[in-house]
Order: sequence, then C-alpha cells, then structure tokens
Amino acid sequence: MVDRRRVWLAVAAGGLITSLTLGVRSTFGLFLDDVVEDLDIGRGDFALAVAIQQLCWGLSQPIAGAIADRFGTARVLAAGGVFYTVGMLLMSRAGSALELSLTGGALTGFAVGAAGFSVVLASVGRMVEPERRSMMLGIVSALGSLGQFVFIPIARALLDSRGWTGAVAVLGLCCLAIVLAAPFIRGRAADAPTAAADGDAVPLRAELRRAAHASGYRRLNGAFFVCGFHVTFIGTHLVSHVGDLRIRPEAADLALMLIGLFNVAGSLLAGYLGGRHSNTMLLAGIYGLRAVAILAFILVPASATTVAVFGAVMGVLWLSTVPLTSGIVAQQFGTAHAGTLFGIVFLSHQFGAFAGAWLGGELADATGDYTIAWWIGVALGVLAMILHATLDEGPAPPAPEPGVGRLAPAGGLAAATLLLGGAGAVLPATRVDADDRPVHVPAVCQLPMPDAG
Repeated sequence: MVDRRRVWLAVAAGGLITSLTLGVRSTFGLFLDDVVEDLDIGRGDFALAVAIQQLCWGLSQPIAGAIADRFGTARVLAAGGVFYTVGMLLMSRAGSALELSLTGGALTGFAVGAAGFSVVLASVGRMVEPERRSMMLGIVSALGSLGQFVFIPIARALLDSRGWTGAVAVLGLCCLAIVLAAPFIRGRAADAPTAAADGDAVPLRAELRRAAHASGYRRLNGAFFVCGFHVTFIGTHLVSHVGDLRIRPEAADLALMLIGLFNVAGSLLAGYLGGRHSNTMLLAGIYGLRAVAILAFILVPASATTVAVFGAVMGVLWLSTVPLTSGIVAQQFGTAHAGTLFGIVFLSHQFGAFAGAWLGGELADATGDYTIAWWIGVALGVLAMILHATLDEGPAPPAPEPGVGRLAPAGGLAAATLLLGGAGAVLPATRVDADDRPVHVPAVCQLPMPDAG
C-alpha cells in the first residue's frame, strides 16, 4: 500500500533538492566573462571546467544511483550536498584554469551527481503506482526547474555586489539546505511498495546485460546525449553569446529565468501527457521543436525581445525530456534498478553536456562567435527526433546468450559532434572593423546584425 503522505513529502523534498542543485548549477554561465577576465584565461578554459563538471556528474550518476538503490537515497543526497558546498567554496578561491577545473569542474560535478535529479527521480518513481509515476516525476522536475528562475537574479545581484568569488561562495553555502531535505527521501529499492511488481528479484548484473542488448535503450541513450548538448551549451554560453550580439546582459539573464519558469509548465505538461500518450513520440516532438526553435533564433534578427522569446520557448522544452525519459526506463526495465539504469542514460546526457560546454567555448575562441555551435544544435535536434521516432518503449526483451553488446551510441554521437565542431573551427572567423562592427562570418550561417536591445 502506497503511503500518500510520504510520497508528497518526498516530492516536495525532491523538488527542493533538484531546485538547489540545478538552480546553482545554472548560474555558471553568468560568471563566464568575469572569470575569464579575472583569471586571464580563454572562454575555452572556462568551458572546459564546465565540461569536466558535466562529465564527472555523468560518471558519478550510475554509481550514486546504485548506492542509493542498495543502501538508501538519503545518505547519498546528504553527501552530495556537503561536497557541493565544499566544491563551490573552493571554486571561489580558484586562481587558475587548472584550479577552476578541479573545483568548479570535477568536485562540484561529483557532488551534483550524488545530489542530482537522477537519484531523486528514481526514488520517487518507485514510491508510486505506475499509472501515477509520470505525473509525479513531472511535478518533481517542475519544482526543480524553479531553482533556475530563482537563482539567476540572486546570482546576478551577488555578482554585481560581491564579484564572482563572493557570489560563488554564497551560492555554495545555499547547497547545505540539500542536507536538511535529504531525510525526507528515504528508502532502498528493495523497500519500495512497487518493488515486487517491478522485478526486484532480478539481479542488477542481469538487468545491465539486458539493457546492453536492448536497441530501444541504446537509442534512448543517444537521444539523451542531444539533450545534454542543448541545455549545457545554452546554459553556459547564452550570456556570452548575447554579449557578442551587443545586447544588454539583462536580456540573457531574463532568458535564463524564463527557461526556468516556463520549464515548470513544460515539465508538468510532459508528466501529464506521458501518462496518456506514447512517451517516445512526445520526446520526438520535443526534440523536433528544439531544432526549430534554435533555427529560428539564429535566423531571425536578434534583439532583446527575440532572446526572451527564445528563452520562453526553450523553457517549455527544457527538462520536459526528463520525466518522459525516466518513464521509458521504468517501462523498459521496471523500477528495482531504476537509479542505476537511468544513471547510465544520464551519463550519455553528460557526454553531450561535455560536448556542448567545451565545444561551444572552443568554437567561440577559434571563430569569434557561437554560430557553428548553434547549427550543430539544430542538426542534433533532428537526429534525436529520428532516434525517438524509431524507439520501442515497451519492456526490453531478455538478453541473448552471453556476449558483448553495446550500451549506447553516445560515443559515436560525441565523435560526430566533435568532428562537426572541428570542421567549423577552420572556417573563416568573424572580422571586426575599426568601430568594432562584424564585417564577415561564414556565409552558410551568417547572422543578421542585432539592434541595440
């Protein structure tokens, strides 16, 4: 029998935790220009630190999920909150690109992996009945997205009053609230009310082997790579990109806030529709719409208004992928090992996040703007739409006789993305005249000049 009161407490606590982890993480893009100037490094150096963070987040996610499944979610979340605080405090004292990568990159990445929404969603998902799971996961994702809406203006105010070092330190101290909320999300996979129905007797090793041979699971990994590329590239580089367009920085801040605000509606809508329609077809539509939104953003004359509209549209499509993707994992394999299996899918997401963060910075340094990276985002959105249109979201078939199978095509997607980026890097860079006005960009992706915003 499901304890409804305990479920709602877990949903509220999970929303608070994801709000803190994702909200604080979403502020990093605001610090890019200040950190680059203060430490005398390139945008690529800052982007590499963010990319390392994303990769460490992804690498730690399956491990954190497995520990939470086996020994309890609360302990893992609390440890993540402590390490998140320590990582942010050390980042505020970084004096070089290397120290930035070790603190704001690796340490905070491992911390977010332990206190991230993958662990939270797996725990909440196995506490509720299958018919209510999609909606509850949507609510947690929606509550979590409020963090971006709340923390962006807080970070901007702290940045203006205390500089980037003071802002990072204060945000790090906020992460201690994760430790206070963690006890409300208790339990192991074996203790879940739905565990017996979802196959808790199946060993993890057998489920991993089953997943390795499931083509639908591999496609899911590939599509989530694209999600990681999109959200991390935009979150890390939008503020700097808007500055390059000579539009006031408040426009980018507003866009990031609108992403967080409109993601509430997007996540709730995705959770609602996910319980009534095919999750994979909904995801195909989301990725297709992302490609259209990015294409429109790079073709329409840029202004403060178009930046804000882009933020609102992307907000609806932002984390709406998470409850649907998590729901597909549960449909394919049940919930007994959901923390581990969704953690692996999330690792693919983080490979994409690494590519989006790092490649965006490298291309900006090499070509003078982010144009090529935006076009890569369009192409990947179309690819993800195709992957989901051909994905079977039903129960994964049993694994064949012992052999080696690929877990995901994420590596191939990453290689293709880096190859595209490398090709873009050798194209002609943006030139400026004596008045600092752009006079040339690659013809295939020329951007119209923005207004003053």
